Order: sequence, then structure tokens, then C-alpha cells
Amino acid sequence: MNPHLDKLHPYPFEKLRELFAGVTPNADLAPISLGIGEPKHPTPPFIEKALMHAVGGLSNYPSTVGGEPLRAAIAGWLERRYGVPALDPATMVLPVNGSREALFAIAHSVVDASRPDALVLCPNPFYQIYEGAAYLAGATPYFVNSDPARNFACDYATVPHDVWERVQLLYVCSPGNPTGAVLGLDDWRELFALADRHDFVIAADECYSEIYSASMPPLGALEAAHQLGRSGGSRPYANLIVFSSLSKRSNVPGMRSGFVAGDPQVLKKFLLYRTYSGGAMSPTVQAASIAAWGDETHVHDNRTLYREKFTLITPLLREVMDVELPDAGFYLWADVRRTGLSDTDFARRLYAEYNVTVLPGSYLARDAHGTNPGRNHIRMALVAGVDEGLEAANRIVQFCQSLRNES
Repeated sequence: MNPHLDKLHPYPFEKLRELFAGVTPNADLAPISLGIGEPKHPTPPFIEKALMHAVGGLSNYPSTVGGEPLRAAIAGWLERRYGVPALDPATMVLPVNGSREALFAIAHSVVDASRPDALVLCPNPFYQIYEGAAYLAGATPYFVNSDPARNFACDYATVPHDVWERVQLLYVCSPGNPTGAVLGLDDWRELFALADRHDFVIAADECYSEIYSASMPPLGALEAAHQLGRSGGSRPYANLIVFSSLSKRSNVPGMRSGFVAGDPQVLKKFLLYRTYSGGAMSPTVQAASIAAWGDETHVHDNRTLYREKFTLITPLLREVMDVELPDAGFYLWADVRRTGLSDTDFARRLYAEYNVTVLPGSYLARDAHGTNPGRNHIRMALVAGVDEGLEAANRIVQFCQSLRNES
């Protein structure tokens, strides 16, 4: 067996099941889960219709590189969304079966496992796929803690020079999971300079890019690279590839449709890897994806629903815990120390007494540099409908108030 499998940590939801083992939730209250970041808004009917109309495509083997119409649709969306120059759909765009699959696979294309000192840099807290990809590619993850003083963005200036020299891959998540932090242009300038100096690849996870509260959309990695003069020349977007998905944007997590775009040299190697690993997208899903990437009305409507929930729910929770609107994404990242409970005790008692599920922040982070930056926090995914989200928020407020009465 692959010895690297023994390095993998249990997934957060596996830990949550263990935390809740033996707990009987309050049967007088209907269960509400804010624990899993799975979109609950309805799938737009026009996407379902496009999928059903393309079932004839099931009779054909798909190509790994994807059809030209889909690659062109993705390139066109990137150009419209980020204001970047035209991307070559043949060399700078690659459809994938959801960003999760691609984020995991990229490490196997980038990491040189013959180097025993190879490092993969990850934010902390983080999406656990980054860590697992690093281990199974033969590298070691190095965690950069989020900093509350920087709105929970990572402070890459804390990484020693000798660590940067060993880095082969840097995972960046902006907007971030779980904190919602968004990198600014100066952050990207710093990361691009480091990638040039130490010759590592930046994998920018942008699957939450279309859910935001501000009037201006979050800055994207390709957009930042273009603004910094890195979109042209013999190697456009050098050392940078971005990952995105329709799951959150279009409420189609079951369709497993996303893309990778950016540096053509990196994508050429990644395509070679995926040709062998068998990660081709169904022609039926490709047809529905073309329809989804070509429409923004449903994205605007989806974003409006999230804004309504955040506007109504955040002030309620702010009365009993330390929580603020995120830059983007659909999570609330709350500090629960005011309640007198740890993040795990908070989650367990809330489930038992009020039948609401939240995820302890320590399950989304690792002990690094003397601390676990997720400790004493909880992640709440505002994916349910407005009424259900409000009901969950009111139960959480009641729970926190009951804790005050205990003391």
C-alpha cells in the first residue's frame, strides 16, 4: 500500500460525526445544518434543460481536453469577468470534473517527488484537499497561518527564506474558505515575485469568486496578473493557474464541472497527466456547462439571495459572538470565546440542545507555529434558504443566551 496514505488526516466531517457520537439532538426542533458548504439554492431550470437536451452525448467518449465550444465559453467568461486579454482556449483553458479533482491532481503534475525536501505551501485554516494532495504527491505541507489582524489573510512575510527555496507549489484560496478573505493587488504582487524568485507554481482556488456582498467583485488571480503586466510575452501568466467551478456559482455541485486556466506550459503538463488519469468531462455535462458559463442573470439572482441572508443573519449573531461580514464566500467565521466554550464544545452542545450543526474551526486547521488558528472559531455555511437560515441564527442566539444564564 502507498505509505503516504497513512499521513492523511480524517476529513472534518468524519471528525464531526465522532464528536456527535452518542448525542441525541433535541427532537422538538427540526434539524438544520450549517456544517457543510453544499449549495442548497435550486439549480436554474435552463441548466437542467440543457443537460437533458444533451443526453445524446452519452454515446460518445469524451476527450480529456474537452470540446472547443466549452473551452471557448470558459475563456469568454474569464475575459468578461476579469477584463483580461483573450485567452487561447486550446492552450490556456482545460475543463475539469469540478475544482476539487483538479486541485488534488495538480500536485501530482507539479511536485518533483525525487526531492525529499519538497514543500507545498497551504493557508491555515484550509481546504483539506491541499494537504492530502501534498502528501500523496510525495511532498510535505507547510502551513501559513491566517492572521486576524489582516482580516484572516495569510502573512506570507512570516515564511523563512529557506522554506521558500523548497516550495514547489503554493495553494491560494481567494475568496478564502473558511474565512472569506480576499487577496489584494499588493498581495498578488508579493506572491508573483516569490514565484519568480523561487520557481514554484501558484494554484489559485477561486470557487467562491461569484458570491460577494460588496458592489465590486473580488479581484481574481488572472486579473491581478494582467494588471501587473504578466498576461503577455512568451509565457503569459507564468507560474500561475486558476481553478474555478460552477458548483457554487450556478448551484450545480452534482454536475462536477469546473476549469483550470492560466500558464500554458503548466497546463500542457497537467493535460498530459490527466490524459492518463482518465479525468474527461461528459459531453452532456459540457453542453450544460456552456449554457451556465454564458449566463449571468442566474448568478446575480443567486448572489442576491446570499446577500439577503448575510444582511439579516450577521447582525443577530454579532450580539452573542464575534463575527463580521466576510469579504466574499458563503461562510461566517465566528469567534466563540465570548460564550466560554471551546469550538468543539460549542458545536456539540448546540447540536444536542438546538439541533443545529456547525463545524468547529479547529477541524479546518492544523497546529502550526505554536497555534491552531482555527481554534475557538466555528464555520457556518449559509447555504440553506432565508427562513431556515434565520431560524438557525435565532436558535444560536438562544443557545448563547442560555450559556450566559449558566454563568
